[in-house]
Amino acid sequence: MNNTGVRDVDAVVIGAGQAGLAGAYHLRRTGFEPERDFVVLDHAPRPGGAWQFRWPSLTYGKVHGMHALPGMELTGADPARPSSEVVSEYFDTYERTFDLRVRRPVDVRAVREGEGGRLLVETSAGTWSTRALINATGTWDRPFWPRYPGQETFRGRQLHTAQYPGPEEFAGQRVVVVGGGASGTQHLLEIAPYAAATTWVTRRPPVFREGLFDQEAGRAAVALVDERVRQGLPPRSVVSVTGLPLNDAIRQGIADGALDRLPMFDRITPDGVEWDDGRRVDADVILWATGFRAALDHLAPLRLREPGGGIRVEGTRVVADPRIHLVGYGPSASTIGANRAGRAAVRDIRRLLAKEPLAA
Repeated sequence: MNNTGVRDVDAVVIGAGQAGLAGAYHLRRTGFEPERDFVVLDHAPRPGGAWQFRWPSLTYGKVHGMHALPGMELTGADPARPSSEVVSEYFDTYERTFDLRVRRPVDVRAVREGEGGRLLVETSAGTWSTRALINATGTWDRPFWPRYPGQETFRGRQLHTAQYPGPEEFAGQRVVVVGGGASGTQHLLEIAPYAAATTWVTRRPPVFREGLFDQEAGRAAVALVDERVRQGLPPRSVVSVTGLPLNDAIRQGIADGALDRLPMFDRITPDGVEWDDGRRVDADVILWATGFRAALDHLAPLRLREPGGGIRVEGTRVVADPRIHLVGYGPSASTIGANRAGRAAVRDIRRLLAKEPLAA
């Protein structure tokens, strides 16, 4: 700590979800000492990243491709247990096994330019001065709520996937689910047996994917997302370019009519939703399964955003500021991508701190 009360470290990791823990693991593995050389800051109340906030009915068996953290497999998990419990316990064990010493709850308020080429990380627990930053704040804290005419007049309940309590709470109600991604379809399939009626609306027709999603298809999907962030455009989710897997549950939902999709409505009324062609649906609840945006407001003082609205990234490195790595952003937003991104970010940070040329 210097005489201003600011603590000096070589690297700060913001966020202790999959991407942040992967980054911290690789820092530790390559010789960085927790608390002396780097610090991990997490604003959640306990281990688990965003997983700890998932709804109880999202059991571990329903999770698509949860990939193990580097250095320790997740084995023997009961598929019937809530994923929030399984993953939180796994992350907790992981943090303790590798002695990552995550500080929580710590809210990072701003990252600013410091002195001598260092960054200042201002938080609810004080300020750190750092030579490099791994930002792994994910998206859970920025649910995206679209705006439609009449939205404020709706007399029923509006909620987002981030607040989803499970299907039982919608018993006997008329529910409109908005969104064509994995969450929207999962919500519909769960709610339909309880609700008086469900209506599914999406901006674009859903794309269902037949067959296995192999490595080649995965690489192609990640490449499409990567191209956007290289251009400085806001990232799309990997799921948005892969389509929805046409599994038995989806097939049954289509056969039952729960996944009978309507185009996006034009306005919201006090009693439901309406289209310009005169169609209307009465509703007690509108559930917005409309995704999330990257939680990056704390980086605003550094002015990293491009004219296209995103942050231009090569691999994980921010093009405008090579001290900063975004892991779990864009192409590394999947669980396996986050692991690889954590390793790549640390490799670059070691070069940066050694003043070696960064990889092209």
